[in-house]
Amino acid sequence: MAIHESAIIAEGAEVDESAQIGPFCVVGPQVKIGAGSELKSHVVIDNHTTIGQNNTIHPYAVLGGQPQDLKFSGEPTRLIIGDNNVIREGATMNIGTTKDKKETRVGNHCLFMAYSHVAHDCIVGDHVVLANSVGLAGHVELGDHVIAGGLAGVHQFGAIGRHAFLAGGAMATLDVPPFCIAQGDRAKLVGINVLGLKRAGWDREQIRAVREAFKLLFSAATAHLGALEKVENSLAKEHAEVDELVKFIRASKRGICAARHALPSTDPYEG
Repeated sequence: MAIHESAIIAEGAEVDESAQIGPFCVVGPQVKIGAGSELKSHVVIDNHTTIGQNNTIHPYAVLGGQPQDLKFSGEPTRLIIGDNNVIREGATMNIGTTKDKKETRVGNHCLFMAYSHVAHDCIVGDHVVLANSVGLAGHVELGDHVIAGGLAGVHQFGAIGRHAFLAGGAMATLDVPPFCIAQGDRAKLVGINVLGLKRAGWDREQIRAVREAFKLLFSAATAHLGALEKVENSLAKEHAEVDELVKFIRASKRGICAARHALPSTDPYEG
């Protein structure tokens, strides 16, 4: 174990022998740090916070701070961070509250850029990227492979589906379905995240099916409950991805972002 002489490790903290703790870091008594994880310098980790293996945490990150919730009164809640994450300068993540899940949870292989914020009771999936100064309010859920551009924000209790993309500065006050791109203030859907899906290895037919479902669900001419039922009884029965899209919409509690305009009629795979 490499612990700099200026670091403060409270009695009771559990730090793996292979972890590295840099100068001027502060680790609280209820913290657990897994194998291969590194705190560069000036990192503060407090309260019931568990950090998995091979995470890299950059200066001035604060993990496990109390929720920014006036109802919180010191209850023993948690922050759980998975493996192979990179947490950059000034990023913050809070523990949960007893009003919801009692924990905030972050998955694996994520990148949290400078000054990004994960509030209390958030659930963040795997391979998520939050760019600089992205803010997640309390109780937000992000699916796997979500990317949020710089200065984007998500309203409390919001949900962002798998492989969705929030453009820089997007303010998502309603739920963003999986595989979609949302843009603007207040964020609206502008299409399918084709580039992200291609990078994930989706084939032409998978993307075409999701695009067709999007047109039926969100085109100004067809967007209504009947369209959802039509997609459920057709494309959703043939394509698991479309079924996932429909189920997300059905389960939404805040409501779904509207589309700004219809998708173009051409498929980027054509030609």
